[in-house]
Amino acid sequence: MRYEFATAGRIIFGPGAAADLAALVESAGRRALLVHGRGATTRGGPAAGVMQRLAARGLVAASYAAGSEPDVAAAEAAAALAREAGCDCVVGIGGGSVLDTAKAAAALAANAGGALAYLEVVGAGRALERPALPVVAVPTTAGTGSEATRNAVLGVPERRVKASMRHASMLPRLALVDPLLTHDMPPALTASSGMDAITQLIEAYVSRRASPLTDALCLRALPELDAALRRAYQRPEDAVAREAMSQAALFSGMALANAGLGAVHGIAAAVGGAFPAPHGAVCAALLPHVTAANIRALRRAGAATATARYREIAQTLLGRQGPAEDALLECLRDLAGALAIPGLARYGVTTADIPALAMAASQASSTRSNPVALSQAELEETIAAAL
Repeated sequence: MRYEFATAGRIIFGPGAAADLAALVESAGRRALLVHGRGATTRGGPAAGVMQRLAARGLVAASYAAGSEPDVAAAEAAAALAREAGCDCVVGIGGGSVLDTAKAAAALAANAGGALAYLEVVGAGRALERPALPVVAVPTTAGTGSEATRNAVLGVPERRVKASMRHASMLPRLALVDPLLTHDMPPALTASSGMDAITQLIEAYVSRRASPLTDALCLRALPELDAALRRAYQRPEDAVAREAMSQAALFSGMALANAGLGAVHGIAAAVGGAFPAPHGAVCAALLPHVTAANIRALRRAGAATATARYREIAQTLLGRQGPAEDALLECLRDLAGALAIPGLARYGVTTADIPALAMAASQASSTRSNPVALSQAELEETIAAAL
């Protein structure tokens, strides 16, 4: 077997780690573009304190407030701000959308042309000519693992789709993961981001590009994530659960960056590009149904080795031996119910939208790593079940 593994240049994990951020940023640059969430500076909390310490140290040359779902215009605006301020690095403090905006801005600030020149699927897909500016990624949610990935997912409103910019230099120079920064996540965000992490771990494990290294990350993170997510959802102050979720999210990012994802994320890219739907919530709604479709298709194809990967996930999550794929489906449905995950209809998706969404999903980069090729009809059936 031949495989490759790449991740953030340096990873620091632990409660209270963000206290050292200002000193650590100085190793990446002295004039930072600070990318943060739009409410971070007004609502206070631990993330606001971290940003204030950066500013007091004189490290922030410019700031950009990112929206809840990044798009091409946001990435280009942030990049322009970085160039105008002469920034030599980018610091992202926030959820996955903030970190993706930061990574895209770092890439565009160092290169000519707009985002569409480098976007996959709907853009020209060109490789960056120059390395991205160094990125320091500080997640304040526990789900996307964006602090350890080499891509940035951007919405393209005129095409009603999401697509990735991707380059090795977009891997953050430093990923600083402080679980204390996630303690003020509201229950709905805790649920959707945690389900995103579970989705990424499962999809990376069954991916056609999985390797022993990514397998180890997935199998280490999955057993405690289910219980930790349920506890954090019910008791936001549970520090042990928050720490477990932050570590699982980090591991999921490391795994997906090297093993790829699957049809859940392929469909989620199509839905997120066409509707105002949070990425994590869409993945959460789709996960049980895509998993069921994959298992059915693998069984029909007689793909025993690939089917066994789902059995291993079930055994890891449920702690039981023997055939357990059906029990896995029940576990995922039960978890979605316990977390009050809404269906896709909540975001305006109707049966009339399903054929176009399925077609877009079949062309998404994530779908290429799905363990089995799902037909247009199977994709449509899966989306319908998630309404």
